[in-house]
Amino acid sequence: MGIGELDREAHVAEATSAGAAPRTLAEALRARGDEGLAALLRARPDLLSPVPNDLTQLATRAGTRGSVVRALERLDRFALQTAEALAVAPDPAPYPVLLALLTGDEGDPEIEAALPGAVALLREQALAWGEDDRLRLVRTARELLSPSPQHPSPTGLGPTVAEATAGMSPGRVQEIIATAGLPPTHDPVSAVAALTELFTDRARMGALLDEASPEALSVLDRLVWGPPYGEVTPNPAPPVQWLRDRGLLLPVSARTMVLPREVALHLRGGRAHRVPEPVAPSIEVLRDYRPQVVDSTAAGQAYATLATVEELLKSWDQGGPQVLRAGGMSVRDLKRTAAALDVTEQLAAFWLELCFGAGLLASDGEADERYAPTPAYDDWLDLPAAERWARLVAPWLVATRTAGLVGGADAKGRTLAALGPDLDRAPAPEVRHRVLELLATLPPGAAADPGTLFARMRWERPLRGAAQAAPPRAPQTASGGPDDSTDPAPDASLDLRSRLARWTLAEAELLGLTGRGALSGPARALLNLPLAEAATPSDHGGRVELSVAAGRAATLLAPLLPEAVDHVLLQADLTAVAPGPLRRPLADALAVLADVESKGGATVYRFTPGSVRRALDSGRSASDLHDFLTAHSRTPVPQPLAYLIDDVARKHGHLRIGAASAYVRCDDDTVLGEILADRRSAALGLRRLAPTVLAAQTDPASLLDGLRAMGYAPAAESAEGDVLVTRADAYRTPARTAPVPVPDGPPAPDTTLLGAAVKAIRAGDRAATAVRKEPAAPATTGGLPRTSAAETLATVQAAALTGSAVWIGYVNAEGAASQRVIAPVRVEGGFVTGYDHTADEVRTYPLHRITGVAELADDQV
Repeated sequence: MGIGELDREAHVAEATSAGAAPRTLAEALRARGDEGLAALLRARPDLLSPVPNDLTQLATRAGTRGSVVRALERLDRFALQTAEALAVAPDPAPYPVLLALLTGDEGDPEIEAALPGAVALLREQALAWGEDDRLRLVRTARELLSPSPQHPSPTGLGPTVAEATAGMSPGRVQEIIATAGLPPTHDPVSAVAALTELFTDRARMGALLDEASPEALSVLDRLVWGPPYGEVTPNPAPPVQWLRDRGLLLPVSARTMVLPREVALHLRGGRAHRVPEPVAPSIEVLRDYRPQVVDSTAAGQAYATLATVEELLKSWDQGGPQVLRAGGMSVRDLKRTAAALDVTEQLAAFWLELCFGAGLLASDGEADERYAPTPAYDDWLDLPAAERWARLVAPWLVATRTAGLVGGADAKGRTLAALGPDLDRAPAPEVRHRVLELLATLPPGAAADPGTLFARMRWERPLRGAAQAAPPRAPQTASGGPDDSTDPAPDASLDLRSRLARWTLAEAELLGLTGRGALSGPARALLNLPLAEAATPSDHGGRVELSVAAGRAATLLAPLLPEAVDHVLLQADLTAVAPGPLRRPLADALAVLADVESKGGATVYRFTPGSVRRALDSGRSASDLHDFLTAHSRTPVPQPLAYLIDDVARKHGHLRIGAASAYVRCDDDTVLGEILADRRSAALGLRRLAPTVLAAQTDPASLLDGLRAMGYAPAAESAEGDVLVTRADAYRTPARTAPVPVPDGPPAPDTTLLGAAVKAIRAGDRAATAVRKEPAAPATTGGLPRTSAAETLATVQAAALTGSAVWIGYVNAEGAASQRVIAPVRVEGGFVTGYDHTADEVRTYPLHRITGVAELADDQV
């Protein structure tokens, strides 16, 4: 930009500040206050990466295709409908014209009340600009939303008469206006204008349509709400021919006709949309519960969540399934996990992803890679129950990994595996937050009707949840008759945002964030919402850190969870009943000594010879087991259980198995004789080496399992002949970090960053639009002042003496050029130090990096 252009830009800024209508988006932004710029940057944070140098650069960036698409995706339905109406309106469009496109001829008080807010939102987000008498849509947004054969408009409108006749011969245009009853004109432009005037005149247009046959009107009815394109045969039917002769249908190609926009608007009564939606759908209450019932139900689900996670990861204590080469679990392993948890495969995938997202589960990274619990799981087990729950739900709330996708296919048709790649969906955290916040708008204890909740979600983000548009359909068949297939087929699949909302409702119920469909008190604390009354869902100000909110939620949940007990009830049928959740040491010890038979509010454990042997293998003696049961049972130890422990202990270790390949030794040679005589031992390849020793052709572990299957209770021994104690040590992965969520665009800027960014943009804009004195010699191209080293030194020294500001061009060490307005205060040692108006701070610049200097105009000093 040359100096003359900078002068013109400065004069434009002066005119804008004086109240003249802005002529560009940059001028409109320049007329805003700091709060208006901050609102724009807050709504569109992608404009801050990096911070624009000035308002012209900000306006340019706001008009790029990627940024505009992102901004349009975040509009609600009525704001988007307003933008769509602007895209089919004249450019620029007066406010009454826009209002008429949305309300139609009959008017609509709700639309009239909501339209100012929608227009203000479009202006705030720099998608529209201009005063009410000259509203303009940003060029990129108009290109995206305007009708075209390749991308039909969401309004269903087609091109204008002028656009549809752009390639038509002048003679054909004259034939159309003559058939329509209009006088001939001297040029095609006036002919098109006359035809447009006819189609926009309600009285004359009504008289023309009164001459049409019912069949012709039927063809128009099929096209009026879109798509406006249709195919015709080389010899169209008389109704279609009548419409084409009068310009009510205009040719796009040899076989395609289009309904002009002006004709469609007349048939629609002036309305651009069939169903304008100025008001957000309300969320209806499905059923009311007492808040105490909701909280207690949610607490029960939270406790079930903890039990399920513990059961899952405990079953993988010695290592879980292998990791697929492409990542994730195999379908077979997922089915096994689902069977072990007694849930569906989809639900098993959710529990796996929940543990993975919380950092409790990961791959071990070995050559034969397997999944296993992480060291963080052991730390998690030591926490109180409510804090363990908070450690699960807080990562879920912000996770982008989506368990509901497991079992589906990616873009290449490959099945998506649990714990595998390609499960991240960036909108997931925003959808989860929004669903829970909408539930919070209902009174405490009220369960929302899912249908109305999903309708509200679709209204708030229609572009992100829009189905694919139906392809254009023909108004008639090849034979010239009407085609009954013009109505678009219903979309059979749900969009991602709707599926995320459905999954959120189901997962929130599983996790105990909701109870019977209503939001619980702990969930309100997790969202940092008031507990006694509903919060405004769009108010995100003053949010605390998620970890702090999770701590508050845990504090509210703790009194609702069942208290851990330190005792069991032993029964004569070799079972023990835990009347509640057991404390950690008791639960771990009992899990070794007995097998879980049934789960629920009261867990039932069963003692078997195998479970008792497992406890003995862990290093405990029979007397240790008797003392343990006596200390932790509220009922006497039943005699059958005491006999079982003593009987297994008496046999335990009578046989000793070590490594030769493997051997069995026993002081009682008759026992070894019984083993050799048993047909079931044939597979072990046993032979007697000595009266008290048998050799085997299998490894010690297989020999140990084989003899236990035959009813014996052998013990493994070391090379020194000592009994090996197999403690319940768990296999853990190395320290692993939880997966990082994939961001959905740039993060929202905080107040400090917004203030600094606005300040920098304003300063840069002042420097870019400041009026300079014309130099004696013409400036070179490139936009920066060019002066010799002597001239530069003399000018900055004079400015330092007089205390005036100058305009400099500067190239930094990376070669990036910029222009700045500085007030020099000291010039020495090859450096100039002064107050930089662009950066709003005192800086020092090397003189050799200053490309040139120019004085500011007198009225700018």
